[in-house]
Amino acid sequence: MSDLKYLFIDFNAYFAGVEQNDDPAARGRPLIVVPLKSEHTMAIAASYEARQFGINRGTSVREARQLCPDVIIRHARHDRYVQVHKLLKEEVERHLPITKVYSIDEWACRLAPSEASRTSALAIGQKVQRGILENVGPSLRSSIGFAPSRLLAKLAAESHKPDGLTALESSDLPHRLEDIRLSKIPGIGPGVLKRLEKAGVTDFMGVWNLQPKQARKIWGSEQGERFWYSLHGYEVYEDDQPEKSMIGHSRVLGGEHETIGGAKVVATALLMKAASRLRHYKRFAGALTINIRMRSGRNGPGGRWGSTRRFPLSQDTYGFLKAIDNLWQSLETQLDDLRDGNGGTRFGNVSVFLHDLALAGDPKIMQGDLFAEQQVSERQQTREKLWTALDKMNADLENRMAKLGGEARTRPPSGRYVTLASQMGLDLNYLGAKIAFSRVPEESEFLF
Repeated sequence: MSDLKYLFIDFNAYFAGVEQNDDPAARGRPLIVVPLKSEHTMAIAASYEARQFGINRGTSVREARQLCPDVIIRHARHDRYVQVHKLLKEEVERHLPITKVYSIDEWACRLAPSEASRTSALAIGQKVQRGILENVGPSLRSSIGFAPSRLLAKLAAESHKPDGLTALESSDLPHRLEDIRLSKIPGIGPGVLKRLEKAGVTDFMGVWNLQPKQARKIWGSEQGERFWYSLHGYEVYEDDQPEKSMIGHSRVLGGEHETIGGAKVVATALLMKAASRLRHYKRFAGALTINIRMRSGRNGPGGRWGSTRRFPLSQDTYGFLKAIDNLWQSLETQLDDLRDGNGGTRFGNVSVFLHDLALAGDPKIMQGDLFAEQQVSERQQTREKLWTALDKMNADLENRMAKLGGEARTRPPSGRYVTLASQMGLDLNYLGAKIAFSRVPEESEFLF
């Protein structure tokens, strides 16, 4: 008797698939998606046609052109990927409910008991794939796996790409998975892999033959035991709504922003975006962290720098800007320690995070006011209201532009928004919300 309980869908080369789908002339052709305009930036997605030339995620634009002179280069459109994500969800939910969204291109669906047989499950998978291609877009390919647990269903989906349709029942275990590399199994990261090797476990059968308490000891937490049960086909509880712990943005720097001054302009812009999102989520932040990565030199990698400033809980962008000024002064005093092997100080990446968050109405916010002068507190509250009003003005403008231009619209230059003078004319493609592996931004986040 079949014991299939979950369908796991993995959209193949998702970013590249959306770009091909929106441009019929790009369908069936080698294409990569990149984060910014530069011959040195690396692909964040590659179509299957590009992969045939040896082009993959992480291949530089220059190398991609060498491998395939006709490769199409497209700049990432994260807001569009979220829009298509919603269309795909609507289509999938025409066939069965979505249990959990793991990322922009990976979801799990719980099967009903009447759908648990191999024949019924595969029929549902075929309907889902056909519905996507016919109702959403012919370039949006997907692989689907079925299994007794979400982890096993994901492994089934990943076993055949692209366009796979695979069922993995308990009776198929463990022999169907005995050749899989441990590093390819979700839940076995580099740290766990080292601990497994130290315990003498080097292959799938070694992990399979562990006892639950052994797994708990190797993982160093109950997560190891949960992993064991999931791997053996038992359903385990997953927290579907983790609490937001930080709000931030990261940016790979182009050549015009590799200097310390250029990097600060970008860091300031990232901070303003993060502050807008903070207010959107009705959060207050108590700390700001900046992380810097220098570019590599010919004699080795450049340095890294990071620092944090703490302050009373706030939504005030002016206060955050003061904190970033203080952080930047500290950075300037440590530049000598960050030089690469050639003595250069080219900045490669900047990340800005607001954290130590509290929700509006939290007693900690009122407590913080007790330690501030009343005049300062009132001034901060006035500035917070001002920034909230500016957020609304910019969001209203973006909404009007969206209605006028539709999907193919071009984003108005930063000068069309209310912003700092230093940010006027700043062309940083999709500076704000980005799609992370474990988080899909809300469409409203792209209005900031």
